[in-house]
Amino acid sequence: MISTIVTAAEHFCVHQIQTDYTIKQTISQMSMFIAYIDIDTHSHQKYRVYIASDKNFIQKVATLFLEEESCDDETLMDMALETTNLIVGSAKVLAEASTTPYTINTPCFEKIGTFDFEYDTAVTIFTETDELIVAIKALNG
Repeated sequence: MISTIVTAAEHFCVHQIQTDYTIKQTISQMSMFIAYIDIDTHSHQKYRVYIASDKNFIQKVATLFLEEESCDDETLMDMALETTNLIVGSAKVLAEASTTPYTINTPCFEKIGTFDFEYDTAVTIFTETDELIVAIKALNG
């Protein structure tokens, strides 16, 4: 499952942000805008998908979609929610062709701070000087 979400995040970086990226198996300790979205597989397994990004990354998203060069934290929190919805929604479409299709719920904003949540698997996508964390935690089992 992480592979389809990471693929969707890669597509977001390439096609929306229009930047190159690298992927590492690390979790940054810098302050991030952290949102999550719960998903339900057709086999009744539930997961929480965290999408966390540093302020520069989410500001780039805001500039792209809102054409605002300098947003307040409330606007950036909204953009974190939208980014989470776009990435996981895109992954949902990719997963429909696989053996693990799922439905998604409404994204929730968690906090601005360090990523200190339990997770089963995670990667960080680096774009130039910015970071985007994708992490998944099984919720039932």
